[in-house]
Amino acid sequence: MVHVGRIARFDEVRGYGFITPDEGGPDVFVHVNDLNDDKSLITTGTSVEYELIDGERGLKAFDVSVIGDRSVPSVAGPGRASTADDEGLCDVLTETELRIELTELILETVPELTGAHLIKLREGLLTFARKHGWSED
Repeated sequence: MVHVGRIARFDEVRGYGFITPDEGGPDVFVHVNDLNDDKSLITTGTSVEYELIDGERGLKAFDVSVIGDRSVPSVAGPGRASTADDEGLCDVLTETELRIELTELILETVPELTGAHLIKLREGLLTFARKHGWSED
C-alpha cells in the first residue's frame, strides 16, 4: 500500500531521516538507500510517497519518491501571505504566536505535564527558536 507524507527531517551526512505520514501516526524512519530520487531533493517539508515495512526498530519507509512539483510547499497560515521570495521557507512567527503554538502543541502531546513543567519546556523552546532566528520580536 502506498502512503503519502512529508519529510520531517533528513540528515544527508548520516543518510537517514523521518517522514510524517499525512494520515497521522508516528513518524516513519527512512534511509537514503530507500530513496528513488536524489537525496538533495529530500528536504524538510518535501512531499513523498512510500511503502512501509516493519523494520527491526519499528516502521520503515522504502520505495520513497518525491511527489508534486518537487519543491517545499508554502506553509503560510491564516492571515499570512506567502511570496515567491519565500522559496518555500516557513513564515517566521512573532514570539507571541510561537508561544501560543508551542503551548497548544505541548498540551496536546503531553497533557499530564504540570504547569511548571510546561512553562520550563516552552521557555526552553522559545530560547532555542530565538537563537536560530525562528521567531521575531
